[in-house]
Amino acid sequence: MMENGTLFSICISPERGQLKQEVNEALVIENYGIQNDGHAGEWGRQITCLNLASVLKANQEHNINVGPGAFAENLLIEGIDDLPGIGVGGQLKIGHDVILEVTQLGKEDHPSVVTRTLGVTLLPYEGLFCRVISGGAIKKGDSVEVI
Repeated sequence: MMENGTLFSICISPERGQLKQEVNEALVIENYGIQNDGHAGEWGRQITCLNLASVLKANQEHNINVGPGAFAENLLIEGIDDLPGIGVGGQLKIGHDVILEVTQLGKEDHPSVVTRTLGVTLLPYEGLFCRVISGGAIKKGDSVEVI
């Protein structure tokens, strides 16, 4: 299953438990995460990815209108239909240099800032949690490739 997509957005927040703000580009650090993001660190959930289609669907189904970062994801990816289908151990290449490895699909659903704010949450069900195998610079519009 070779599918390619596009990096629709990059979002970061200074601390965990906050909604994220969109940035145009970011530095991804090997075995750490995105520079200046509260979720970075030496653990298995350094970067979270979500499918843009899921956000658009949630907007429609729940009559909300939210954009990048609202579901506390780092990366919104467009064009890869079955993002969770990549599976644990699967890898994504973003731009020229960055390689992420999926460490976890979804997570425990706790009353997060997202749920309290929007009344709906996606990461616990559809989020890809990744660690950084290879770092580098990424920017909005970069290619995303399942490898």
